[in-house]
Amino acid sequence: MNFETFDAPYVERLRQGDKETEQHFHKYFGELITLKVRSRLQSKQAIEDVRQETFSRFFVLLRSENGIRQAERLGPLVNSICNNVLFEQYRSAKRADPLEDEQARQLVDSRTDALHDVISTETSKTVHNVLTGLSPRDRNILQAVFLQDRDKDEVCRELGIDRGYMRVLVHRAKEAFRQQYTKQSGNRRTFLPLFFFCLPIL
Repeated sequence: MNFETFDAPYVERLRQGDKETEQHFHKYFGELITLKVRSRLQSKQAIEDVRQETFSRFFVLLRSENGIRQAERLGPLVNSICNNVLFEQYRSAKRADPLEDEQARQLVDSRTDALHDVISTETSKTVHNVLTGLSPRDRNILQAVFLQDRDKDEVCRELGIDRGYMRVLVHRAKEAFRQQYTKQSGNRRTFLPLFFFCLPIL
């Protein structure tokens, strides 16, 4: 998917209820929220509940008296709202061994900035450049396993390999990505984009 930035006119169109802008907002952030929470929640219904509640709270805030004053911070704002909803989801879930508040908060906050990292313009441009510079095999396997989240058995059949060798290829591709990403980031200490590494591999 393409990663985007936002400005004041976009936020104003949302506030005014422009249908096309609202559809774009729901589609774009809906995909990102799903990416953020799908490794934490067990059911599609729970994921959808978090997504809808996040949107509901966002629009209440958007149309409140103070509204949203920093349009460029739209992504981190949605991320913060999503974190709060997810935290409440953990607290209210009926479990045989209920989570204490602090335990639940740690689960939610373990990747607090995941959504922000995903939509970071600078990061997304670097990722695109790095992927383009990788070998076709490395690029294809990273895209299939992490970005497209395809069925692992299907990817194995397509490549003519088994799960064991796929682990080897994924490890090599991630290492190649890490090296190129570090170079393109100016060899300074940096964090790799979370959406490559926050999902279970196999």
